[in-house]
Amino acid sequence: MPEEILHVDNLSKSFGDLEVLKSIDMSVKKGEVVVFVGRSGSGKSTFLRCINLIEIPTGGKIRFEDKTLDFNLRKPPSAEMREFRHHIGMVFQHFNLWPHLTALGNVVIALEKVFAMPKKQAKKRAMLQLEKIGLAEKANNHPSTLSGGQQQRVAIARALALDPKLMLFDEVTSALDPELVAGVLEEMQRLAEDGMTMIVVTHEMGFAREVGDRVIFMDEGVIVEEGPAKEVISNPQNPETKEFLKTIFH
Repeated sequence: MPEEILHVDNLSKSFGDLEVLKSIDMSVKKGEVVVFVGRSGSGKSTFLRCINLIEIPTGGKIRFEDKTLDFNLRKPPSAEMREFRHHIGMVFQHFNLWPHLTALGNVVIALEKVFAMPKKQAKKRAMLQLEKIGLAEKANNHPSTLSGGQQQRVAIARALALDPKLMLFDEVTSALDPELVAGVLEEMQRLAEDGMTMIVVTHEMGFAREVGDRVIFMDEGVIVEEGPAKEVISNPQNPETKEFLKTIFH
């Protein structure tokens, strides 16, 4: 059995009086692809942002590999949180590329900032990553001259260059024109086939069914249903899940 890489225990997150995540328990095994689905506002993106500590949980514990952060008593020190998220990569709905830097520059700067890597070494590693995702010939292009799909693939290359052990994808195709979605999903499928551990928030049910090992349906900040991807999508047990999937497929 693959080992557990991530374990979330009783995780909660509130913004003022609004409780967005309510006592979430879940875990992810090494090499597993877990897909979160649900209506907008159900807490899926907030959950990802808590795992990557972009948002600080209000309570609960997160264990990643052998490190545990406990948010029940205090906010953990910054150095501890930085170390924790060192091997967690995240790709967002909006590409978050630096407009004044080339595709190559966007990947290089991440390596320089996070790993303090010398420029020459960073360039070499960044170029290799762009080659892997089929964008080597666009290395010197600025984001404004790239299609949305190409920009999203640069964002994926930037995250992968940092050698993550867990990748988080937050609705990465939802800002793309329909004809550009397939290229990004193929890239994610290739990563899954290479054994990357992934948590994916998406409305792309074909991807969820074919690439996901497990699907988790969230509603109003709680996990309502989870199970093998094909099973949950083809034969959901919870009435809320059934209702949601009906709206997606009709």
